Amino acid sequence: MTELTPPIAAKHPIARDFHGRTFVDDYEWMRNKESAETLDYLRAENAYTEQETAHLKELTENIFQEVKSRVKETDMSVPSRRGQYWYYGRSVEGKNYGISCRVPVAEGADPWTAPVIPEEGAPEGEEILLDANELAEGTEFFAMGASTVSDSGNLLAYSVDTAGDERFSLVIKDLRTGELLSDRLEGIFYGATWVGDDYIFYTTVDDAWRPDTVWRHKVGTEQSEDVQVMHEADEHFNIGVGSIRSEKYLFIVIGSKLTSETWVLDRENPEGEFRVLWEREAGVDYDVDYAEVAGEEYWIVTHNADGPNFTLARVPLVVPGAEAGSALPPLRELEVMIPHRNDVRLEGADTYRDQIVVGYRRGGIGRAAIMDVRHGWSEFKELHFGEELYTVGVGGNPEWDAPVLRVSYTSFIQPSQLFDYRVETGEYTLLKEQEVPGGYNPDDYVAYRMWSDAPDGTKIPVSIVHRADLESTKTNPTLLYGYGSYETSLDPYFSVFRLSLMDRGMIYAIAHVRGGGEMGRPWYDEGKLLSKKNTFTDFIAVADDLIARGVTTSSQLVAEGGSAGGLLMGAVANMAPDRFAAIQASVPFVDPLTSILKPELPLTVIEWEEWGDPYHDPEVYDYMKSYAPYENVEAKDYPDILAITSLNDTRVLYVEPAKWIAKLRATATGGEFLLKTEMVAGHGGVSGRYDKWRQNAFEYAWTINKATGLLA
Repeated sequence: MTELTPPIAAKHPIARDFHGRTFVDDYEWMRNKESAETLDYLRAENAYTEQETAHLKELTENIFQEVKSRVKETDMSVPSRRGQYWYYGRSVEGKNYGISCRVPVAEGADPWTAPVIPEEGAPEGEEILLDANELAEGTEFFAMGASTVSDSGNLLAYSVDTAGDERFSLVIKDLRTGELLSDRLEGIFYGATWVGDDYIFYTTVDDAWRPDTVWRHKVGTEQSEDVQVMHEADEHFNIGVGSIRSEKYLFIVIGSKLTSETWVLDRENPEGEFRVLWEREAGVDYDVDYAEVAGEEYWIVTHNADGPNFTLARVPLVVPGAEAGSALPPLRELEVMIPHRNDVRLEGADTYRDQIVVGYRRGGIGRAAIMDVRHGWSEFKELHFGEELYTVGVGGNPEWDAPVLRVSYTSFIQPSQLFDYRVETGEYTLLKEQEVPGGYNPDDYVAYRMWSDAPDGTKIPVSIVHRADLESTKTNPTLLYGYGSYETSLDPYFSVFRLSLMDRGMIYAIAHVRGGGEMGRPWYDEGKLLSKKNTFTDFIAVADDLIARGVTTSSQLVAEGGSAGGLLMGAVANMAPDRFAAIQASVPFVDPLTSILKPELPLTVIEWEEWGDPYHDPEVYDYMKSYAPYENVEAKDYPDILAITSLNDTRVLYVEPAKWIAKLRATATGGEFLLKTEMVAGHGGVSGRYDKWRQNAFEYAWTINKATGLLA
């Protein structure tokens, strides 16, 4: 077989002119994904990547088999009650997708104690609602967009995407007969909300993939007869619709990255008109839930009108002394339940009949507290755990009157656990712990936090995980992961993939850089817009600190990030190429300026509140141009780079990494540059679990090899 040479992309220069600035783009022609030239180039890159990574086949297969051996392939979720049924999911060895099931609540049984589902065979009364494996048969890609049962439990609405473009087709299944109704809803977005058995509310997107319209569908009618409930014309805002646990109200939430607005409708009147609670105010973000306390009805509101880290407040649905139909008091005048604090970021409240749960972040860790409201308002009590670094979640019980909460817990070294928590007694009951077949001892690993100094003196939290027996007196190969956008927090979680990395002597580190949400809303604000470069310099500072402390060396250090974290990868490749042996970038946002200058592209206008608006503002244009990875590739040595993308990704288009790799190969004086494109997939990559495992095994094999030289 003839050895392939690195593909050299043709140059078809196109000039981009904005604000009197001209940028000549040699590779913008790749944006036409219908073009034979584009497709041929992507296939050539795939073939070259396959050739250049052929030596990793054994390591990839070993990691895949390790992961497969550590995952309980035939498994089920803990049932969750809704109405007269317990709902759960099954996975079956050898099958890519899950199976949705339910059993009726047993007569005379405790309605809040979940039944134990046997691993083999089916429990009495089991009903298979949906087998995604059957739906996916004959497709190259498969994803669910919605799967929701009507209030009566008789009808199931579900939607599927077989292209990866996040446009779904919805059908309705009569669970009493197993037959599909005649209803077909095409081209809809994620989700679907039932009202009774007669109505479904859903959203559609505009040409830029922005959810912009809410519709009401009456079961048994054509989609052409659906009623447009609300349309959001402002391109900065998304729109969504959903219900709440009490099932008293429907909410339409309209939000940008900075501003939100909530509309409400009594579910008893599904054809009625929604009414706004608080009209949008630029820069004010709020979220609403419903509570009943001491016989009164309240809106529970999380808002940032008092400060960036949010306040928790309440207001009666009917304000005493106010005239019927009058507006609610302004957000700043509501009764405060938890005041704004500079060191605590409130993330939201979740209400039940007998308790209110609040989630928040303090010290870089997500936490939860519960208020018992059975006898009126009381105090929030925080849930406490023994580890330094952990992730806790409260929820998973759809029933309004549940006296029991589902508490999930995991950490870097603790496989995920699910508990029933009785609010009245504070008693925990372990329902399920993630099983790691073959044996796993958390004492074999350690997780801790260190702090690195950014150039401006800011302390950057860094999470470190490795084997307990790692030789710490010498440097060790290390994977440094980062993201740093959208106020997204990289919280601790258990990963069987990470075991394959650590068992080969590697350290796994996460740089919690600014632009994320780990340290509160100001942490996010200091890593966006005209402060975006803090994200990149924070990451480089962490790399420098790891090297300075003797944890690792530049020849043993691999960086990884995806999506907006891929922008981070591209930026640090330009700014500090000598710090890293290699960089892996998944669906990387590496041509941000070109994309953000195209309002017609998916998500662009909404993104102006994250990155700035270079289309209208020359200062933003110049700032983004100064860090845009693609536009700043230089004739210098780079680390080896692997870019992963998908042809049908609607969030970060394949063209960005394709152009980036082409320019790196044409410009850089050193470094190996590889591009792998999934030709039938979206933003999340391939869809089936085994396919995902193989893809992830390949990516880990590449990383391990670059950091350690290992081939097995």
